[in-house]
Amino acid sequence: MSEHAVIIAVVTMNEGRVQGGGAPIFIVKNKEEVQTVSTSLEKIMDASAHEIDESTMIIVAR
Repeated sequence: MSEHAVIIAVVTMNEGRVQGGGAPIFIVKNKEEVQTVSTSLEKIMDASAHEIDESTMIIVAR
């Protein structure tokens, strides 16, 4: 049986590039906040953060 990754949050500076769909979306103001919020969520949720581009990170359940 294969396991599937589940996106549990999105952190982005570019509100126009994401749509709702089950995972909470955190809109931030700059690159530093993308990193800070992603790192915090990664630790809190015991998950992994992955960069999609310099303005967007996804948090994926391990």
